[in-house]
Amino acid sequence: MSFSGKYELHSQENFEPFMKAIGLPDEMIQKGKDIKSISEIEQNGKSFKVTVTTGSKVLVNEFTLDEEAELETLTGEKVKSVVKLEGNNRLVTNLKSIGSVTELSGDILTNVLTVGDLTYKRVSKRI
Repeated sequence: MSFSGKYELHSQENFEPFMKAIGLPDEMIQKGKDIKSISEIEQNGKSFKVTVTTGSKVLVNEFTLDEEAELETLTGEKVKSVVKLEGNNRLVTNLKSIGSVTELSGDILTNVLTVGDLTYKRVSKRI
């Protein structure tokens, strides 16, 4: 299954408590909570380029499955991580203390981020 496409944020759960837990400043949390971000994924075999645009902030991560890559977190920190494909529709990685699972089901892209026992869920639809 190809992840390639553009996805618009449709809903999110636990945005504010999660962003506070990872250390984002309150001002950035308030700015970001109502913005519908756009995620664009370009997949070429095992290589991925993921661009997430939230207002004026653009986060770009490039990686190859099963190879170490430097990825930028939501706080702007760069961490080394390995992204793995589980099944044919689930990308899994750990960014330091944050676990990330991104699952594609039809036109719905669900991203679940976990830190400790706190979970942040984002649901985006293909546009």
